Formats: sequence, C-alpha cells, structure tokens
Amino acid sequence: MTELIALAPQVQAALAENQPVVALESTLITHGLPFPENLDCAKDAQDQIRAQEATPATIAVIDGQIRIGLEDEELERISQDDTTHKLSRHDLATACARGLTGGTTVAATMICARKAGIAVFATGGIGGVHRGWNRTLDVSADLQELARTPVTVVCSGAKSLLDLSATIEMLETLGVPVVGLGTEELPAFFSAQSGITLHQFVDTVSEAANIIQTRRELDLSGGEVLAVPPPEALAVTLSDLENWTQTALTESQEKGITGKSVTPYLLSRIAELSGGATLAVNTALILNNATIAGRLAVTLSQ
Repeated sequence: MTELIALAPQVQAALAENQPVVALESTLITHGLPFPENLDCAKDAQDQIRAQEATPATIAVIDGQIRIGLEDEELERISQDDTTHKLSRHDLATACARGLTGGTTVAATMICARKAGIAVFATGGIGGVHRGWNRTLDVSADLQELARTPVTVVCSGAKSLLDLSATIEMLETLGVPVVGLGTEELPAFFSAQSGITLHQFVDTVSEAANIIQTRRELDLSGGEVLAVPPPEALAVTLSDLENWTQTALTESQEKGITGKSVTPYLLSRIAELSGGATLAVNTALILNNATIAGRLAVTLSQ
C-alpha cells in the first residue's frame, strides 16, 4: 500500500480478488503466550483459517513498518524477542515513526485491518474495564476502537481478569453489539461461564453474518463482538478461575506491577496457579476462534 504498510503477496492477492481474509493480532505472540507455545499457536491459527478456505493475515509492526500477513521468519523473530513493544492506538504511529518493532493489540490490529480492507479479525479475548477502574480509570482502548472501527472481532469475550460487568455495560453504552454464538451467556475467556446474560445471540455463523451485513446497510458505526465460548472439554469453572485471578491480582499489587505489564503478568501467574490448565484452554480457544472467523469471512464474502 505504502512504505508504511506492507501487505504480504498472498494477502494482497486475496483482497484484490475479493476473497475472504481474516486478521490475527500479534500481542498474543509477543506478550500473551510463552515461547514456543506462542509460535506454535500463531502458526496453527493461520492453518485453521486456511482450512476454512480463507487467507490469514497476522499483523505486527516490524522495524517501523506495519506488516499485514507475517511470513514464518517474522513470526519466529517476534516470538523470541523480549524487546518488542505492545502497541495500541495511542503509540502505533510513534512506533512506526521511530522504526520500532511491536505486537499489535486488538485496537491496533483493528486499525491496521481496516486500513487494508479486512473486515474480520480473530483473537483470544478483548480488553475491557479493569477491576478497580473507579480508582485507576484503567479502561482498554479496545472498547473505544470497537465503537469506531467497522471490524468484526471473533473472540471468547473479554479477558476474565477484568471487571466483566462494567465491560459489558461500557460496550452497550458505546453501541457495540456483543453477540453470543451458541450461547446466551458472555464467555469469560478461560471459562464459558460469567453469570452475565447476553441480549443478542445466534446459533449459526450465517445468522451472525446477517446481523453484520444489516449493520453495514444501516451505516451503524463501529464493529461487533462475536462471542464464542472456549472449547467445553478444556474450559475451567468460573469459581476456580476467580480464585486464581484474585490471588494473581493481589500479588501483582504487592509487587507494584502497573500499566501494560499487568495483563501479561496476570495471565502468566494464573497459568501457574492453574497448573497449566489456562494455558491449554487459551491455545484451544484461539484456534477455535480462528476457525469460526474463517467461516464468517467466507460467509460474508458470499
């Protein structure tokens, strides 16, 4: 597109032919999962999308250039580089201007996907309103991005370490529909349970595509959240998840961990407390969401 944004040849060809393309974020590689699980998961997610006859487009910033559709060597580089940045809307341009390398969050990935003309994006879970938000005002930029950028995000709800009730209220206020696929309850990332009832839900990907197309016809701004429960065989119970989360939160506060470092620490610590159970479900739900996103992109393209 420009020197600032580079599309991989296979992504460029698919978009030129109006073929289905699915965006994938890269902070799960740079900050979300440990090596080598991060690299394996990234490659497997791409394979799941290809299996649905869609083209995967993993997005990251490499040496100041937004790359849309990472090659294997680029995936390997960012999967083992501890100096990569975690990029959102507020610092995406700075990273590009300074020639930095970083993983793109949900917000940044949506921006880049929209710029390239990609309408469907698969991830694990979105950011949201953090616990204790009334003291810290810590609210993820993902929510505002969903309100302004017309990209559909296929995910397993918001990350369970957040204030999920406040997150769903904020999304409703911002006009972002959260549509459950095969569920009437908001998934809590590692758990299919949250105790929060969804007001919009569908049984099939085709029904979800109809809602998305209708929103576009009505010129409603912003994107949508298609909330997919984690695979039942690996999902953990809400009570166990809450216990691990509270322990990790307390420890993070005692250690003075703040800002962008909080979420990676909590995810890592919860994985330890769960004996690796959350790491297994994290990987499984990412692959499942990639599969669903591939089907959705194919349906929308038809």
